[in-house]
Amino acid sequence: MAARSIASLTVSFGLVSIPVKLYSATESSHSISFNLLHKGCGSRLKQQYICAREEIPVARNDIVKGYEFAKEQYVMFTPEELKALEEAGTHSADITEFVPISSIDPVYFDRAYFLAPDKGGAKPYALFAKALRESKRCAVGTWASHGKQHIVMIRPVDDGLVMQQLLYANEVRSIGDLDIPKTDVRDAELKLAQQLIDQQASSRFDPSAYKDEVSERVEAAIQRKVEGEQITVAEEPGGGAQIIDLMEALRASLEKKGAAAPAAKGKAATQSATRARKPPKQAEEEATPARRKAAKKAK
Repeated sequence: MAARSIASLTVSFGLVSIPVKLYSATESSHSISFNLLHKGCGSRLKQQYICAREEIPVARNDIVKGYEFAKEQYVMFTPEELKALEEAGTHSADITEFVPISSIDPVYFDRAYFLAPDKGGAKPYALFAKALRESKRCAVGTWASHGKQHIVMIRPVDDGLVMQQLLYANEVRSIGDLDIPKTDVRDAELKLAQQLIDQQASSRFDPSAYKDEVSERVEAAIQRKVEGEQITVAEEPGGGAQIIDLMEALRASLEKKGAAAPAAKGKAATQSATRARKPPKQAEEEATPARRKAAKKAK
C-alpha cells in the first residue's frame, strides 16, 4: 500500500525554499484497546459528565472549558476565545540554525515525519539532504501545526530527510534532579563489564530483531476467548540464584553467553555455583572471606 501524504509544506532557509510532502513516520494502530462493558449483560457503557456541586448529568452543549487559577476557582473560556489563542497553522518549516546532530540529546525527540520532495522540489531536496549528510549537521527551526508551535529538527537518513518534532526545554526534566551517589568502580570490575559489552555488541541497531511479545500474547488470548476457550494464567518463573558479589555477577554473565572466563574462573565459578545452592544467609557468610581475599589481590 502506497504511503499517503498528510500535508504539504515548504522548508525555508535563507532565500531557499524546498516544497515537500509530509508523511507520518510512525503508527500506533497496532495498540490493543479494550472497551468498558456492563459485567451483567455485556453491553457497552456510555460516558457521562456529572456536576460535582449539583450531582446531575451535564449535556455536552452545556460544557465549557476553564482554567483553575486557585483552588476550586476557575476562569471560563468560550470555544471562540480558545480558537483565538491557538497558533495559526503554517505551511512552512523555518530553519533558524544548523547544529551537529550529536549535540541534540534523543531525550528531546518527539513525533517524527518523513519528508519527500513535492512538485519542483527534487533538486533542492537532494542538495539539502547531501549538504546535511556531508556536514554531519541537522537543521533546527520552527513549525506551527494543530494550534501549537513546535521546534523541529530536519536530519538526513539514507536517501531522504526526517523532520523530528523536539520537546521544549521546560518539557524535559534534568537528571541532575536525581540523587545519584558518586561511586568508585574498580578496574577489574570495569574490565569484565567491558568484556560483557563487547560480547553483545552489534555493528548497528536492527529494530526488526525485536518483537512486541506482550501484544502478540494478548492478541492470541483474545482469539482463544473468541473461540470459546478458557484462558489459564501461567505461573511466573522463579528468579535466579542470588549473586551478592558484583565480580561474580559479571563472570556469571560472561559464562552464560559462552565467553572465555578470566584466568581464575574455575575456582570462582565453583564457589559461585556452591553458594547458589545454599540459602542466601549461609552464602553471604561464606562470601565475606572470599571478598576480603579478592580485595587484597586488587590492591
